[in-house]
Amino acid sequence: MNILILGSGGREHSLAWAVKQNPKCDRLIVAPGNAGIAAIAECAALDINDGAAVVRFAEEMAIDFVIIGPESPLAAGVSDRLRAAGVLVFGPSAAAAQLEASKAFTKKICDAAGAPTAAYGHFTDAAAARAYVRDHGAPIVIKADGLAAGKGVIIAETQDQALAAVDDMFSGAFGSAGAEVVIEEFMTGEEASFFVLCDGETVLPIGTAQDHKRVGEGDTGPNTGGMGAYSPAPVMTDAVMQATLDQIVRPTMAEMVRQGTPYQGVLFVGLMIENGQPRLVEYNVRFGDPECQALMMRLGAQVLDLLQSCAQGQLAQARVNWADDHAMTVVLAAKGYPGAYEKGSVIGGLDHLTEDSHHMVFHAGTGQDAGHIIATGGRVLAVTARADSLSAARDKAYGMVDEITWPEGFCRRDIGWRALSDT
Repeated sequence: MNILILGSGGREHSLAWAVKQNPKCDRLIVAPGNAGIAAIAECAALDINDGAAVVRFAEEMAIDFVIIGPESPLAAGVSDRLRAAGVLVFGPSAAAAQLEASKAFTKKICDAAGAPTAAYGHFTDAAAARAYVRDHGAPIVIKADGLAAGKGVIIAETQDQALAAVDDMFSGAFGSAGAEVVIEEFMTGEEASFFVLCDGETVLPIGTAQDHKRVGEGDTGPNTGGMGAYSPAPVMTDAVMQATLDQIVRPTMAEMVRQGTPYQGVLFVGLMIENGQPRLVEYNVRFGDPECQALMMRLGAQVLDLLQSCAQGQLAQARVNWADDHAMTVVLAAKGYPGAYEKGSVIGGLDHLTEDSHHMVFHAGTGQDAGHIIATGGRVLAVTARADSLSAARDKAYGMVDEITWPEGFCRRDIGWRALSDT
């Protein structure tokens, strides 16, 4: 098969790494890719949000299967254009991708499906939103309704912080994503991520993970796109997973069918679990980053078979083969992230690292310059390891981190602390 993956981050590098191991993969192209991806696949310059351009490229390259990594091409309807052209594609339609592209849409679907989630208000003007904050107090959660690259969520611990967040969103701090705002009850408990495939009818769980959103150790400081993750998530017991499927995922998928927008792709179910009861925090319509890196390390070559079955509507016949193992990914980011940071610094030590089915450095924001790997983004590398226990995976991952020479970068040294402190 000739396979095209759309995207350029650590998620797409890990997807490419897993897909490449499957003997069905004859040719692998990633657009636009990055310096790490270029070592295992062809990279192509392509506007991945332009559906017509992606269709043309797929036809010219005789692509058999397209895997869409990030959310923006999904929201832009790229999967719709590919399906209309007869190209097999993994990823939901633009209508179904509203589960991530619009927080208000998701809330309405949850209401109709009876799925447990936070109480909320939906606002199109700042005055009404400010009044809601004053009525409900803090802590409270302020969310930009649209796509904001994982950063459009403010957990306000005081009323003043909440009011400032409302003003920032309506004044354009998150662009068009903040033109509408959802304000939610602050939920307590332990967060976890649950990943399922859905082909419009069948739902197939493919893994759990927990990530660390805050930039600082001890889960302090501002939110980021994610500073590390591990899989599986201990809080996701069999009972919690079954409750999530029965109370949240399957009712949502049935409601999407009822509304004429069946969902096909991966559904990233963000949960808050308290006293064994899951509630929905949010849906994402793609693999999480960096959770994907930990999942791909555990799933390996079977990923291609699973995604293909999903795209073909054949999940009922698919099975996931799990090893009794653990994976951890530690993100190396440019100093200053998630605020302003410098680009162009050289990263050393990567050539000497072992990369195999238990150790991988997935590239996110990297490029090449005069034969050197350079940092081109905020989150730059996802150092990932697999082992029989989480503590062993942690030791392997940080052992690799310590071999990397990059004074302009930093990482959290406590990824997995909650799970490891419970063991």
